[in-house]
Amino acid sequence: MRTDHLAYQQATRVAFLGLLLQLGLGLVLLAYGRGADDSALGVTSQWILVGVIPWIALVLTFQQHTSERLESLELDAGGEGAGSAFDATDSGARVAARRLKTVHAWLVPGASILYAGILVWVGWSVYAWFRALAIDDPNAVVAHFGVNPNSGWELALCAGGALVVFIFSRFVAGMARQPAWSNLRGGAGIMVGNAIVLLAVATGTIFQLFAKPAVLEGVTQGIGWFMWLIAAETALNLVLHIYRPRRPGEIPKAAFDSKLLGLLATPDSLVRSINEAVNYQFGFDLTSSWGYQLLLRSLTALAGVGIIVLLAMSCVVVVGPGEQAIRLRGDRIVGEVATGTVLFKLPWPLEDVEVWPVGRVHTVLLGPPTRNEGEVILWVDDENSLEAGTDRAPYLVLAGRAAQAVASSGRPGAEDTDETSAQGFSLVDADIQVNWRIRPDGLLDFIGFSNDTRSRRSRLDMRERALQQIALREATQFLSTQTLESVLSPQGDSLTRALQSRIQGAFDAAGSGVEVVSVLVPRLRPPNGARNAFEELSIDQQNVQKMTEEARRVASVTMAAVVGGEALAQEAIAAIAELRRIESAHGVSSREAAIQRATLEALLVRESAQAATVISRARARRWEVLMDARSNAADVLGQAPAFEAAPELYRQRRMMEVLAAQLARVRIKYLIGTDPAGTTLDIEMQEAESGLNLADYLSKDGGGGGG
Repeated sequence: MRTDHLAYQQATRVAFLGLLLQLGLGLVLLAYGRGADDSALGVTSQWILVGVIPWIALVLTFQQHTSERLESLELDAGGEGAGSAFDATDSGARVAARRLKTVHAWLVPGASILYAGILVWVGWSVYAWFRALAIDDPNAVVAHFGVNPNSGWELALCAGGALVVFIFSRFVAGMARQPAWSNLRGGAGIMVGNAIVLLAVATGTIFQLFAKPAVLEGVTQGIGWFMWLIAAETALNLVLHIYRPRRPGEIPKAAFDSKLLGLLATPDSLVRSINEAVNYQFGFDLTSSWGYQLLLRSLTALAGVGIIVLLAMSCVVVVGPGEQAIRLRGDRIVGEVATGTVLFKLPWPLEDVEVWPVGRVHTVLLGPPTRNEGEVILWVDDENSLEAGTDRAPYLVLAGRAAQAVASSGRPGAEDTDETSAQGFSLVDADIQVNWRIRPDGLLDFIGFSNDTRSRRSRLDMRERALQQIALREATQFLSTQTLESVLSPQGDSLTRALQSRIQGAFDAAGSGVEVVSVLVPRLRPPNGARNAFEELSIDQQNVQKMTEEARRVASVTMAAVVGGEALAQEAIAAIAELRRIESAHGVSSREAAIQRATLEALLVRESAQAATVISRARARRWEVLMDARSNAADVLGQAPAFEAAPELYRQRRMMEVLAAQLARVRIKYLIGTDPAGTTLDIEMQEAESGLNLADYLSKDGGGGGG
C-alpha cells in the first residue's frame, strides 16, 4: 500500500468513527444505567468512557501523519529530498515532521499514562464499593447494587452493542495489518475489550432472569479487576517501549496497544499462534497429523459432552455447615429443608436450589445510621456529626426526677426544649441495634414471612424492613413504660435483656422464623437541646470536687511554707487559741500570757519555715535598733562636757560642720544672715586646670571660714 496523505486521512476517519462509537456507546449505557438504577451498566459505561482517551490520541496522531505527508510532498515538489519523519537527519523546514515526533514522544505516552491511571482509579472505586457491600455494616452509608427490572432491554442492549463493536474491531484489526495503520491495533483492542465486557454483562443478565443475582454482581466486580489488568499491561508496555531499540523510519507503537486484547481482535492469528506453539513444543508439525485433525472434527461432540457434564453437575448441591437449602421447581418448594448435606435435584433449569446461611448473624438498626465506626460518642451537640440532615425520631419515656429537675432548674433555654411535656413524659435519643439470625427450624417461616424485594436506593429488602418495623414498635412501646432514670442509667444489661425478650416475642407472634441473638444500645442520651443541662449536674459535681482538692492543696502548701507542716500548724492554731483565752481571762500583760507567748514562739521556730524566719529577723532587728540607740546615747554623752565648757562655741562649730557638709554638694554658695563685722573671708585665686576638675570647686574641709 502506498503510504501517502490519503492513507493517513483514511486512518484518521476510521479513528474518528471509532471515537464517536466509543463515546456514543458509553453515554448511552451511562444514561440507561442511571435511569434504570443498574449498577452493572454504570460500571460498564465507566470502562467504555475511559477508552475514549486512546481514540482521541489516535485521531490526533493520524491527523499529524497526514500533515507530515502533505509537508513532505510540498518539500519534494520544491526540490528538497524526501525523507521520513523518523529519519536521523531532519531539516529545519519540516515543522510538521517535528510535531509528529513530539506527538509520538509525548502525546501518545501521556495519553497511555492517563488511560492507565484512570483505569486504576475506577477499578479501585469498584473494588472499594464491593468491599463496603461485603462488610454489611448497618451504620455505613453505601449505595446498594442496583438491578434493572427490565432485564430484556438490558440483554438486548448489551448483546447488540457487543456485536457492533466486535464487527468494528475486526474491521480496524484488518486495517492495522498495514504498516502505516499499525497503531489502529490499539483501537481494535479497546473495541474487543468493550465486546468482552458487554458480553459478560449480557451473560450475567441471563443468570439474573433465572434468579441468580450473584453472577451479575460477580461480573461487575470482575470488570474492576479487568481494568487493573489492562492498566498493568499498559504500564508494562510503556516501560518496554522506552528501552526497546528502534529502527530508522519505524513508527513507534502506542503503550495502550494491548497484546492480550489484540489476540482476541484477530482470532485467526490466535489459532495460528496456538498451532505454532503446539508444533514448537512437540518438535514436529503436530497440527497436520490425523489425530489433531480428528480432535478438531470432534470438537462439537466434545463441547456437547461438556454441556452434559455441566448439567449433571447441576444435579448435585453441597449444603455446608451453618446453611440450609430448599429445592424450587418453578415457584414451588419441593421436598424438605436440607441442612449440612449433599442435595440431589433435577438438572438446571428444571429445578433450582436456594441456600440460606441460617448461622449468619444479621443486624438491623432501629433508625437512620448516624455515626462512623470508631467515632467517639458524646452527649454534647456536634454540628459536624452525621446526625445533621437525618430524620431522627426520639423515643418517649416517663419523666422522672431528673427530667423534672431540668424543667424546673430555670436554666436559659430549658423552657425552649421538648424534653418534658405536660403529661409527664420525656424524650431520649437512642440507637438500638438488633442482631438476629434465622432459627434452625424456621427457614420456611422466614421465607413465607415476606418477600425479599429491595426498593430503589434501599439497603434493606421487604423482609428486613418488616423485622425493623416490628422491633421499632416493640422498642417504642417498652420505653414509653420506663422512667428516664432507668433508661439513662440502667442496672447492668437489664434494658437490653428486656428489649430482647419483648422483640423476640413479637417476632414469634408474627411467625417470622427469626431468633434475636442480642440487642445493643451503642448510643443513649437526652435529645438535642437538653444534653448540656443533663451534663451540668455531673460537671458541677466534678467542679466542686476539683475546687475542694485545690483548696486542700493550697492549704497544705501554705501550712508547709509558713509553719513547716499540717500537724505543726494544728498545734500552732491550738496554742494561739489558748493564748487568746489566757489574755481574755488574765490580761495581756499577765505572767500566764507571757509564758504562753514564749511557748507559741518556741513552737513556731521549731521548723525552718516562714514564721521562724520572720521571728528570727524581728529578733535581729530588735538588737540592731537597741545597739543604734546605745551608740547615739554614748555619742551624746561624750559631747556633753564640750558643750558645758563653751556652749556658744560648740553651737557655732556644729553649725559650721553642717554648712560645710551641705555646701560641698552645691555649685554656688551663699551666706545669708551673718554679721559682716564678725566674718573673715579667706580667698585664694588659682587658675582652673583643663578638664574642669570639679573637686576644686567643692570644699571637703570640715572648717569653713573663721568666725
